Amino acid sequence: MHKIRVFLVNIAKKSDFFRKLLRIGMFSVRRGIYLFFYPRKVNQKRVLFEAFMGRKYADSPKAIYEYMLNCDDYSDYEFVWFFLDPSSEEIISRNPRTKIVKHGSVEYYKMYATSKYWVTNSRVTDAILKKKDQVYLQCWHGTPLKKLGFDIKVESGNAMNSIKDIHYKYQVDSKKYTWLLSPSKFCTEKFTSAFNLKAVGKDDIIIEKGYPRNDYLINYQQEDVDKIKKSLNLPMDKKVILYAPTWRDNQHKSGLGYTYKTEVDFDRLRKELSDEYVILFRAHYFVANQFDFSKYAGFVFDASSYNEINDLYIISDLLITDYSSVFFDFSILKRPIIFYMYDLDEYQHVLRDFYISLDELPGRIVENEDDLLDAIKDAQSFTYDEKYKKFNDTYTYLDDGQAAKRVVEFVFKKE
Repeated sequence: MHKIRVFLVNIAKKSDFFRKLLRIGMFSVRRGIYLFFYPRKVNQKRVLFEAFMGRKYADSPKAIYEYMLNCDDYSDYEFVWFFLDPSSEEIISRNPRTKIVKHGSVEYYKMYATSKYWVTNSRVTDAILKKKDQVYLQCWHGTPLKKLGFDIKVESGNAMNSIKDIHYKYQVDSKKYTWLLSPSKFCTEKFTSAFNLKAVGKDDIIIEKGYPRNDYLINYQQEDVDKIKKSLNLPMDKKVILYAPTWRDNQHKSGLGYTYKTEVDFDRLRKELSDEYVILFRAHYFVANQFDFSKYAGFVFDASSYNEINDLYIISDLLITDYSSVFFDFSILKRPIIFYMYDLDEYQHVLRDFYISLDELPGRIVENEDDLLDAIKDAQSFTYDEKYKKFNDTYTYLDDGQAAKRVVEFVFKKE
C-alpha cells in the first residue's frame, strides 16, 4: 500500500491533471462516508478536538480541553480527540469522558457529523460539511510572520499546491467557521485577509481573546521546568538553546512529505558552546524526515516528536528560529531570540513574504555561521529593552494566563 501511495504522489507532483484527478477520487470517497452519517442527530454536549491534523496533543485545543475537563460547568460534556496514532495518547484515554479516534477513519467522519462542537488549530478535511446547528471554533496555530492563504501572492506556490490550490483550501475551510480565534488586533486584521473572510460574509466571526495555549507560559512553576528537563535527560547544570526552524514550501520528497536540511554546523557549535549549553532541535510539524544527531549525543537533543512545545519554551534560555511563528509565543517569557535567516532573500522574495517589517523583530537577525555564533555569545548579556517591550505590547498583550477561560465562556455559554 505504501509503494502504491508513493507511486501516486510521484505522478501527482509531475502532472497537474493527475493530481486533480487523484484529489477528486479521494474527496469522493471521503464525502461519501461523511454523507452516510450526515442525517444523524447531533449530540449537543460532545466536543471534538484535533491539533495539527491529528499529529499532536497540544496547542490551544489542548488548553481548551483541559480547562473544560476541570470546570464543573462542563461535567456532563463528552470529548473526542483525533490522532493519526491513537495508541500514543494514553493519558487522555484514562479519562472516562474522553474518547480517542483515529484521524481519517470511518469513526472520524461519524463524529464530525454528529457532534455539536469542533475545536481545531488546522484545516478540517474538505469532505466534511458543517450543519447549521454545529459550532466550528478555528483556533489557528500562531501569530504569523510569513504570509498565509489569500495573502500569498508569489507564483511558486509549494511542492504540492499551486497558489490557486492554496486559496481554494483556505476558502473551503473558512466558509465553515463559526468563530475564528485571534490573539491580537494585528492577527484579526491579517486573518481577515488571509482567510478571505469578507468575501464569504464572515468578517464578524473573529473573537479577540488571546491564545489559550499561552496560558501555560504565564502560569507554569519552577517544578515544571525541573520535571521537563529530567524527562528529556537534559543536564541540569547547563543552559538550553531551542533551535526551532520552520519548513520550506519547495522542499518535498515523494512518499515522505516536506523535508528539512539542518543548515547549522553543529560540530563548530559543540566545540565552542558545549561546556555551557545544550541544544534542543525542534522541526516544524510538517517536516517528515528524521534527524540523526547521534554524533552529537549529550549536546544536541531532537525534540521534534515531543508533543507540547510550551514545555520546550519554559526550559529554554535562548531561542534560535528563522521565519517560524514560535518567537511570538516565546517572547512572552522575555528571553533572548536570534533569527538565523541564512536564506532570507529566497524565502522572502520567492517562497513567502512577511506581514511585518523585520526591523520589528525582538532579536538579532543573522545570515551566516560566524554571526550566529557571535549572537549566541552576545545573548549572555541580554536585557529586555524598549524595542522588545514594544513588540510584546503590540502582539502578545492579551496573553495573561486567562485566555482559555475567556474563550470557553464565550463560545460555549453563548449558545
